[in-house]
Amino acid sequence: MAFTVAVGFGIQSPAIPVFAGEFGVGSAAVGALVSAFAFMRLATGLPGGWLVNRFGERKVLTTGMALLAVTSVLAGLSWNFPLLLVFRGACGIGSAMYSVSAMSLLLRMTPAATRGRATGLFQGCYYLGTVTGPALGGGLLGISPRLPFFVYGVAVAIAGTIATVALARAAREEEPQERAAASRQRISVARALAHPSYRAALTTNFGLGWAVFGVRVSVLPLFLLHVLQAGPGWIGVGLAVGAVLQAVTLPVAGRIADLWGRRLALIAGESLIFGSLIMVTTWQALPGYLTAFALMGLGTAFCTTGGAAAVGDVTQGRGGTAIATYQMAADLGMVVGPLLAGQIASSYSYETAFAATAVVVLIGLIMAMGIPRMLTPKPGAEPADG
Repeated sequence: MAFTVAVGFGIQSPAIPVFAGEFGVGSAAVGALVSAFAFMRLATGLPGGWLVNRFGERKVLTTGMALLAVTSVLAGLSWNFPLLLVFRGACGIGSAMYSVSAMSLLLRMTPAATRGRATGLFQGCYYLGTVTGPALGGGLLGISPRLPFFVYGVAVAIAGTIATVALARAAREEEPQERAAASRQRISVARALAHPSYRAALTTNFGLGWAVFGVRVSVLPLFLLHVLQAGPGWIGVGLAVGAVLQAVTLPVAGRIADLWGRRLALIAGESLIFGSLIMVTTWQALPGYLTAFALMGLGTAFCTTGGAAAVGDVTQGRGGTAIATYQMAADLGMVVGPLLAGQIASSYSYETAFAATAVVVLIGLIMAMGIPRMLTPKPGAEPADG
């Protein structure tokens, strides 16, 4: 499911500006079309967590995938720009429902001793889809800018049907006592915030959204073009370097998070991302730029696995709103980071923008270092911070 959803997101990416252009809108409207998806994901993440607590992961997951499939097809059928904007926003709602419920289910069903590795595999499949999608979308775009939306809708519908059947069988096999216990032991956001590891996971995920999902794809390419005076082709090379290293490192990072603790994984990830920002600021040359992207890819692998596993330890997968808040932290960073960093770069300099981003990452590093030195909890143990 993770791979299918991510592939679809990537397939649609190159088609969005072309399809919107058919309605005669400008770049600002295209930007609004992109932001509508992210904004609705952010706005409905917490309600999605509440739905998980109220109705369970399986119902919310299948409903979210159905909404994704239907709204993607409707977006492809749009006959004016306002309709396209509405359906793209609705896609964001489906994406939020899917992502919160899928992560909650994964964290609840995975033993603590292997939670890091399971998270690494899950996120690896998703990331593989985000890399594969744009290549497929470019080919479909040559036929029609509407076609990627239809293909994605059909693919998600098939994956959602398979998921519905498989999860229904799993639900019948799950003991009724386990379901009752899960409904009674929901972890609220306030209760999760009492754990240093959850607070550190929130902070690091916000910094990850700001620096990696935001600044890396917005401000850093402009720095390459305007300061380093390199060709635009190097933007894709840098992103590819980071993507490959992240994908390769995810299984290793997950194993380290399981064997040596979430604290070490988060510290390693934040240190690598912080080092990448120092690198691009002090070594203003193409090799420094590519090295910074490599360090970001490595750091992201450690941060995502360590952070998600830490949240799983605290919530045991029984806190839909707590898991949603963790995911929303990255979405918020992805929205705020490019805006503030871009404004700082315009008003002052790129170096100042990177320094401000480094401060945000440094705060996450300090929070990770504040996690108590404890062993990873064994399966069935109480939520712990280490």
